Amino acid sequence: MKLTLSTSLSCPPEWVWCKVIEPATLLYVANPLLKFELVEPMQLPEIWREATYRMKMKMFGIIPMGTQYVVIMDRKVDETPGNQFYSIRDNGYGDLANRWDHIISLRENPDGTTHYTDTVDIEAGMLTLGVWLFASVFYRYRQMRWRKLARRHCMTK
Repeated sequence: MKLTLSTSLSCPPEWVWCKVIEPATLLYVANPLLKFELVEPMQLPEIWREATYRMKMKMFGIIPMGTQYVVIMDRKVDETPGNQFYSIRDNGYGDLANRWDHIISLRENPDGTTHYTDTVDIEAGMLTLGVWLFASVFYRYRQMRWRKLARRHCMTK
């Protein structure tokens, strides 16, 4: 089941891209709705590398939601002025969903701000609808946190 949500961020795409590829940003935009705890490897890199990262998830930092494998692949960058495009794919899976294929894509808006899109394809057997409904709330929340982060950075400059 596919979910696609978009928002506009007040920062230029190259700034948003630098944040997208930092694992610390995932921890920020998911907090406190979901907390991620890295299991393997022992430490997150400064920027996402093409690799598999095993993480434990907890809703609100308390309710265990099992293990999630973040599988980073397919980074794309086109920095053509006026037509910038960036994307990264997490072809993940975990205890709740045997498929959590998430793509973040960024396009430059005509005013130099960023059109940010989350697209996630979810398969979780009989739980698919429930997991999709949770994802709908989760990605709306993440995008709200992205807008807050962008406002704080780009509106103060």
